[in-house]
Amino acid sequence: MKALMSVTAGGPETLEIRELEDAAPGPGHVALKIEAAGVNFPDTLIIRDLYQFKPPRPFIPGNEAAGTIEAVGDGVEGLKVGDRVAGLIGISGAFATRAVVPAPALYKIGDLPAAKAAGMVMTYGTSFHALQDRGTLKSGETLLVLGAAGGVGSAAIELGKAMGAKVVAAVSSEEKAAFARELGADETVIYPTGALDKGAKKELSAAFKSACGGKGADVIYDAVGGDYAEPAFRSIAWGGRFLVVGFPAGIPSLPLNLPLLKGADIVGVFFGGMMQAEPARHRKNMEALVTMAAEGQISPRITETFRLENASEALVKLETRQATGKLVIEME
Repeated sequence: MKALMSVTAGGPETLEIRELEDAAPGPGHVALKIEAAGVNFPDTLIIRDLYQFKPPRPFIPGNEAAGTIEAVGDGVEGLKVGDRVAGLIGISGAFATRAVVPAPALYKIGDLPAAKAAGMVMTYGTSFHALQDRGTLKSGETLLVLGAAGGVGSAAIELGKAMGAKVVAAVSSEEKAAFARELGADETVIYPTGALDKGAKKELSAAFKSACGGKGADVIYDAVGGDYAEPAFRSIAWGGRFLVVGFPAGIPSLPLNLPLLKGADIVGVFFGGMMQAEPARHRKNMEALVTMAAEGQISPRITETFRLENASEALVKLETRQATGKLVIEME
């Protein structure tokens, strides 16, 4: 097997392609021929030792994969050789042509193309859990998505529309706003980049509230953080739910008088934690997403694909925030 490996802490330029021996699956595991792997922001952190989990080196980055089962270990039920599957295969290991994976981490994808399946696990899984389980988004409500042109943000747009919400997409450029409208966003807001002073924050909050129809957003999906979180929260509707999804712009500080005055909730969204604590819920959610994809309600936007040999370029695009939609590595 071939693998892209992190041999020393650092940026994408430190990754190396290596050939390794194939491993046989032990009890409860399967051998997966990986056809496609999704690229996610945590992948840019884990190779720099900036993620909450630090696997021992050398390790293979990536945890989102789709492919075909080649061998099954003892005690595995419900999966067999030849099944097409996808899942989060562990803390790492997806940027390779093969992997040994715990069977419970995988779910069947039927005829769904591998690239789309691999591009759906983390982003759509996160956003579906956020909007349905944590945000309890209802038909007719207004959803504000920060970072709406990124992987999880674009998934949130599609899922929000599928759930019957009005969706306002907040992005950093007109190009990204056009992309968000293609996904189905009803309104877009272009926010400034860089540090925001008090006046800029007040202006941005007013823009958010206006785009949401005056009363504000019922659910705010914040995948950006930084200086954008407070202006967004100030635009929330009474009884709104502010979803803390990620903070590539920095961990924000929110005045706690705001949730009091708005009767609003600050809700954490930790997809990985939910998978561990509630595996049955996770499987049910992913099966629902496969059905939605098969019925055309959602369609992961794979905006660029990479070969394993140049996968580091995908990580550069993510950490410099040049990417729109989903980036995927295709093995063959």
